[in-house]
Formats: sequence, C-alpha cells, structure tokens
Amino acid sequence: MRRITRIATVGVMSAALALSVSACGDSSSDSASDSKDKKTALAYDIGGRGDQSFNDAAYAGLVKAEEDLGVKGTEAEPSEGESDADKVQRLTSLARAGNNPVIGVGFAYAPAIKKVAPKFPKITFGIIDDASVTGDNIANIVFNEEQGSYLAGVAAAKVTKTKKVGFIGGVETPLIKKFEAGFIQGVKDTDSSVNVLPQYLTQPPDFSGFSKPDLGKAAAQGQLDKGADVVYSAAGLAGSGAIEAVSKAGKWNIGVDSDQYSQEGLAAYKESILTSVTKDVEDSVFNLIKSVQDGKPQSGEVRYGLDKDGVGLAMSNPAFTKMTDVIAAVDKAKKEIIDGKITVKTTP
Repeated sequence: MRRITRIATVGVMSAALALSVSACGDSSSDSASDSKDKKTALAYDIGGRGDQSFNDAAYAGLVKAEEDLGVKGTEAEPSEGESDADKVQRLTSLARAGNNPVIGVGFAYAPAIKKVAPKFPKITFGIIDDASVTGDNIANIVFNEEQGSYLAGVAAAKVTKTKKVGFIGGVETPLIKKFEAGFIQGVKDTDSSVNVLPQYLTQPPDFSGFSKPDLGKAAAQGQLDKGADVVYSAAGLAGSGAIEAVSKAGKWNIGVDSDQYSQEGLAAYKESILTSVTKDVEDSVFNLIKSVQDGKPQSGEVRYGLDKDGVGLAMSNPAFTKMTDVIAAVDKAKKEIIDGKITVKTTP
C-alpha cells in the first residue's frame, strides 16, 4: 500500500506524492476512469492514521479491500491547519491517478468533494459523516451515532458511583453534538439523578480538538477533579489523552468509533476502557469499494444504525461483559430503539 504524506506548508504537495496536480478537464476525467488498475484511495481526516479511532477504522476497511478484493490502496494524510483548497488539490490528484473510489474520511471533505466530484463523473467519491453534498457519483456514508451513544449513556449511568459522568467532544460541531445528545439522553433515561459534565476542546474553525492529546488529557483531568468516574470521549486522537488521564485515575473510559479496548496504541490503558461506541466505518469503507468493483457503485445516503449493527457498544472488555445487569439494560435499550419505542435525540 502506498501512503501519501503532506508537509504542513499550505498549498504545497509533498515530494513523495507521485501524482499529477494539473487542472482537470473532460479529457482528464476520461483518462482517469479508463484505468484498468483496481485502485482506491483514502484521504484521511484530522489526526490522520494512527489516531486509534476514526481514521484507523477507515484504514482497516482499506486493508480488508486489499486482501479480499485485490485492490491497490493509497492513503493521503492531512496537513495541520490546511484549507479547503488543499483538500481539493488532494482529491483531484487522487482522482487523476485513476483511484476509484476516492473516499474522504470525515465531514471536513464536503466542500472539496462538492467541487471535485462533478469533474470526474465516472469516479465514485465517498464521504464519511456528511450528507449535505450530493451527486450521482457521491456516496454519503452516515451513521446514527446518537443511538450508540445512548447505549453508552445507559452503561455509564449504571456503573457510576459518584453520580457524575463526563462527555468530551473534540470540536463542537453538529456531528459531535449527536454523540453528546444520545449520551445525555441515555444517562438521564436510566438514572435522572446522574449529572453529565459536557466539555468541548475547541470551536470551529479550530479543529485541533480532534488532533491534540494534551487537550483531551487536560479536559479529562478537569472532569475527574469534579468527581466524574466515567468519561466518554468523542475526540479522535485527542481522546487518547483523555483515556490516559482517566486510566491513571483508576476510573472508567468509554471509547469511540472503533473498539478502543483492542487498539494496540492504547494497550497500556485498555483495562480502563469499559466499552466503546463503535461505528462500522471499516465495513462501510469496504462495502463502498466492493460496490465499485462489482460495477454497482453506491450513491446517495448509505446509513448505518443499530438496526444494521452499524453502531453499537464493544464487548471486548471481560469486566464489562461480566456486569450482567448493565448488559441487560443495554440490550433492552437497544431493542427499544430498534423497535421504535425510544427515539434518540440528535441535539442536546
């Protein structure tokens, strides 16, 4: 697998990027789509691969496609503080190189995909966590994060001893507010006496709250100081800092996006990770790539919720699965959400 890196200088492509960056017209879109190679590409979100969370889940889907479908995968990393123009340049280069599909990992790619996708009508562009930009060759991969977060709230309310639990959001965006909303509702529906302490690390347009572990660590310590004994972090790479602080305090973490109990980079803190709110980003990436290889590319909204196991709670920690009363409460809530008896809010 080729991995594309970018230097931090805005508008300059890394020397390692052996792809053309010239303007694309009608002829370029034809030449890209006529490539006989089975190639696909991921353009990572803030934090890049190695975040032990969102981006790594997408990477796992790419690896699965390489192994099962025989595709050649290319990875493209973001640069700190980059503009939408940088993303346009990145996606254009990946498309011109004949990658199909080209997948933007994260809602931040929406403006760039809106500009680039129409220029390459024979290439499928996937965007994860955004449904605002649409087109015949755009697949909008979205999740019911609020549903998985509701289950996390149920678990947190059942295990807390201090009646205080924390929520850490990386950046205060509508997407992360869905995590917060579901979590708070799950907590309150389970035990209205439990106090939820929400905190965001940064505000748009500052997206460093997804990439700086020290911010997550400081926020978690502040919540611990206020008495929280369960902390749910939806903060990408910054969440690893929160996990470290909570682990060292001997309290419970709830991870996000991938099963963080099983992440190698978090092995030192795994015993503190009670569970994780999972999003099946891995299979969503694989499914999109497979649809293109099968000649039936996905397009429009492709939604993953509890009913399709697209979101859920990880059961890897034996300490969690032994909590039979907690598991029973979670299972009951899951069934009621799927059956429509519980409607989970998407805003706090």
